[in-house]
Amino acid sequence: MAMHVLGIDIGGSGMKAAPVDVTTGKLLADRQKLETPRPALPDSVAVVVKQLTTAFSWSGPVGITFPGVVTDGVTRTAANLDPAWIGLDAASLFSKATGGQVRVLNDADAAGVAEVKFGAGVGQKGTVLMLTFGTGIGSALFTEGILVPNTEFGHIEIRGQDAEKRASERAKELHDLSWGKWAGRVDEYLQHIEALLSPNLIIVGGGISKQSDKWVPRLTGIRARIVPATLLNDAGIVGAAMAGAG
Repeated sequence: MAMHVLGIDIGGSGMKAAPVDVTTGKLLADRQKLETPRPALPDSVAVVVKQLTTAFSWSGPVGITFPGVVTDGVTRTAANLDPAWIGLDAASLFSKATGGQVRVLNDADAAGVAEVKFGAGVGQKGTVLMLTFGTGIGSALFTEGILVPNTEFGHIEIRGQDAEKRASERAKELHDLSWGKWAGRVDEYLQHIEALLSPNLIIVGGGISKQSDKWVPRLTGIRARIVPATLLNDAGIVGAAMAGAG
């Protein structure tokens, strides 16, 4: 198994990368960030993947996250990117771009894997749910440390629309919601999730987890313990690298 792997985290608005020591979960260099191209067509995104690989003069294995369902390197959905991704062999596309072996997985799954191995989910028994709040809402579900891949709980319907349209970080910005108002929407969303899954622990991640003190204490309608991700926004990079390790 490779010990040092380049992790690339593709988001709806930005793409981040850093080499990672997968035995410790630590980044080996400052992460680089570039904007996700608009429109986010496969070839344009592959160009940015190549730029990020070149930025670190990288020639080893690479793990890449994708904001959608990924099965065996093929992207099946792309809610916040471009429909051209649906049914695409993303692993081959990115292998050409990086010149090496690439593993591709769902972005929230990657963040969850990293948090369960190195972060807020270490040693946690029972059902653990990781939710990433960003352009959309990503989810990763674990039972006794085992990942159930490609859950899409951000698309649960609440009040007639996708939960992520109401409760993502982007929804907060778009509708200029106060912390209290937004936390109310997140609380309502989590009550739906809790009724379906009864998790022991909910880990909240994504960019907005850096300000968890402003909204997590306002989530009062939930029985499960709710904690911020400890790897914050690096979780996706670390989980991508872990997948790329072999």
